[in-house]
Amino acid sequence: MSEIRFDHQKLSNRILLALGLGLVTGLLLNATIADAEWVRIWVLDGILNVVGEAFVRLLSMLVVPIVFVSLITGVSSLADPKSLGRVGGRAIGLYLITTGVAILLALSAGQIFQTGVGASPTGVETPEISAAPSFTEVLINLVPSNPVEAMAQGNMLPIIVFAILLGLAMSFAGKPGKRVSEFFADFMEVVMKLVGIVMLIAPYGVFALITTMAATTGWETFAGVIKYVLLVLAVLILHATVVYPTLLKVFTGLSPIVFYRQIRDVLAFAFSTASSGATIPVTLRAVQERLGASNRISSFTVPLGATINMDGTAIMQGIAVGFIAQYYGVDLSLTQYLMVIFMVVMASIGAAGVPGVGLILLAGVLDQVGLPREGIALILGVDRLLDMTRTAVNVTGDSVVTCIVASGEDELDREVFYNRAPAIQHPAEG
Repeated sequence: MSEIRFDHQKLSNRILLALGLGLVTGLLLNATIADAEWVRIWVLDGILNVVGEAFVRLLSMLVVPIVFVSLITGVSSLADPKSLGRVGGRAIGLYLITTGVAILLALSAGQIFQTGVGASPTGVETPEISAAPSFTEVLINLVPSNPVEAMAQGNMLPIIVFAILLGLAMSFAGKPGKRVSEFFADFMEVVMKLVGIVMLIAPYGVFALITTMAATTGWETFAGVIKYVLLVLAVLILHATVVYPTLLKVFTGLSPIVFYRQIRDVLAFAFSTASSGATIPVTLRAVQERLGASNRISSFTVPLGATINMDGTAIMQGIAVGFIAQYYGVDLSLTQYLMVIFMVVMASIGAAGVPGVGLILLAGVLDQVGLPREGIALILGVDRLLDMTRTAVNVTGDSVVTCIVASGEDELDREVFYNRAPAIQHPAEG
């Protein structure tokens, strides 16, 4: 049987088309016959509800396997003694620091601008939120008493801890651990194919969800979603134009302007594919031939960054959690916000660099703070543009950290950095 291949560009176009058609269809229904009983029963609560809910359930289905398997494969490889040396320590530390800064910026922006306030449509009931556990309970609950039970319940924090411990054990178990690691690496490939299969029906899910939302909610909701999109884009741009250039200048003294000029092809490729994983070959060639990083450093930091550096995803999730909570009129406690920070930073290690994974991980984050997964429907239709933008931010972070680590190891050729290299060719161009 031939291998199934996914054309991300065509999928992107279909999702955007579904978004536009769903918005137009929903608005027309809203302005005309949305109140008709047969429309509500057979169309809104019937066909569209079934398709939309099925798509959300499919996304939810992927949360546990994608986080568990990818964390195991990532940690088992990171725990290799060669990977946890001086270079690995610097790279991992920088990636986690930038992700922490990203989520803090996102949560702060969400609280300042309150994009979800006033967006709740008439008739939406505020979900019942259980009392937030104390911080000591959160720490205790990190340790899973029954990993299988945690997986069955979708309790992500103990799943993350168990996956990390299992990955570490595999890395120190010698040949048996290597065999198990290879199994999970193959398992990860299968899970990614499953993600691709689910994303094939994304246009239909987006159409159903957006049509229903447009047909049943008021203009205030659309204003809130627009504010959400603008805020996410603003924080992504802020992170890319302030945080990264500052780190680059402070740690290396290199020019941020030259840096961005040298990687503009990488940014274009990342934006068009919405996949930091697919961009790895282009990123590697850019940091070596245009930025001057050695192959020894870049061949480690770039693939590592595609695995654990998800600053753009962290920004989206931080703002999305605040938006959804405000949409439903829920006030999150300090403990819940700390849990969001921990979940996003830790889950970034397991966020595979493929389109749509950020939304899957967001479902797990919403579970941990007691917010309904259905809130994803509010932002799903507009997420493709944001996914493309945050992927460009992610690969920028990979390149910045590579330059910093290479400079610290005296393995960055500044002559190459400041002298333009030949234009980068996409893999398809040979």
